[in-house]
Amino acid sequence: MSLFFDAQAMVLAAGRGERMRPLTDSTPKPLLPVRGQALMQWPMQALARGGFVRQLVNTAWLGSNISDHFGDQVRWPDLPVVDVAYSHEGQDFGHALETAGGIVRALPHLAEVFWVVAGDVFAPDFVFTAQAVQRFEASPALAHLWLVPNPAHNPGGDFGLSASGQVLNLAKGAEACPYTFSTMALYKKAFFAACGLPPGNPEGVALALAPLLRAAMDRGQVTGEVYPGRWTDVGTPERLAQLNAPDVT
Repeated sequence: MSLFFDAQAMVLAAGRGERMRPLTDSTPKPLLPVRGQALMQWPMQALARGGFVRQLVNTAWLGSNISDHFGDQVRWPDLPVVDVAYSHEGQDFGHALETAGGIVRALPHLAEVFWVVAGDVFAPDFVFTAQAVQRFEASPALAHLWLVPNPAHNPGGDFGLSASGQVLNLAKGAEACPYTFSTMALYKKAFFAACGLPPGNPEGVALALAPLLRAAMDRGQVTGEVYPGRWTDVGTPERLAQLNAPDVT
């Protein structure tokens, strides 16, 4: 892996994007253009705007396209220089490691507290702040999630949220399950201690994140808040087209 230590943020970019085919047959989903730039560039720039300039990107499908596109250092107008490192799961293991498996693979190279955001989600109003990191660092929680009101494509929701800010492990479709996980989150390394994989995931085991989150919610270790801004999970060509429509603001 081409990595540095203590990355402040991880951008997830390893998915195949099956539902986006044929667009993703030759272009990784996070590189599909949204409003004049690569989809994953939106969260990368937002992170940089907040001062989080050491970013780690995991790849699998057409991973070299992503590292060729950004290189090891990115300079965008009016933003600080961003150092980018890569965890090439496809090159190392021949397949993507799913969300938790990919994070654990990169864990030795991440800071003690780090952001995770999906490279295929468009959330242009989200602000990454040092204050959010400091609040989370001082709390007993091991993960802090940003939730959005359930979109039309996920009416059953993912989780609930208590009045005290605890994220609740509820069944999809439950009456008090009005929120969908935005993918934006803060984690402490300790969150992954109980996942059953050693840091670095040397065997390349694929592991889903949702069961780990739900188990931690049951232990009262996951807090959250609602993100009220624009948010699109770019999961279909239709949603991509809507974002790029001329009359969309």
